[in-house]
Amino acid sequence: MEDHSAPWFVAIGASGGKGLSDIQAILSLLPRSLEAVVLIVLHRPWDHLSHLAEVLGRASPMPVRIAVDGTRLEIGNAYIGEPGDHLALAAGSFGELVSDPFRRHRNRTVDLLFRSVAAHGGNRMIGVVLSGSLDDGARGLAALHEAGGLSMVLTPNEPPDCGMPENAINYDGPIDRIGNPSDIAFAICEAVSGKDQRSDCRPA
Repeated sequence: MEDHSAPWFVAIGASGGKGLSDIQAILSLLPRSLEAVVLIVLHRPWDHLSHLAEVLGRASPMPVRIAVDGTRLEIGNAYIGEPGDHLALAAGSFGELVSDPFRRHRNRTVDLLFRSVAAHGGNRMIGVVLSGSLDDGARGLAALHEAGGLSMVLTPNEPPDCGMPENAINYDGPIDRIGNPSDIAFAICEAVSGKDQRSDCRPA
């Protein structure tokens, strides 16, 4: 049975410049009033100063915050981690930053986020795989879907390209929604609101 008192968690993973553009496009269409916590992982250099929060904040009606380890995550906000600390969800709607000084997670940080949401997100959770190379996110998205969450993937590029979206689709099990960033933003709004709220999926 669905727990209607629990918050929705929307976990988004991407890589590279195209992945950044995809995240910006989706955030620009999610209303400030969205009753969800948005968690974002973007592959980026771990040893460089990052301005990701400011970049995403310019596109997003909802605030984009850098998560602090052990802080309760608030509905209506989007969260990222620092480049060297990987964002995850802990029990009780608390954020967790996984320190990785020896780069053991490398390009598995989207899987790390998705699996943590699968473990602690209850049954009101959405995983979204956007542009990126390799296959990070495929395993975590399958785990999230198996735990009762919704899986959404960006429409893949034409062959022979095979990156994160293609691998997520081909890895294991069905995907609930495949589409462009607008399609995915609308699907997120529909799921969180429990009805068709396409008119609300735009900057407020």
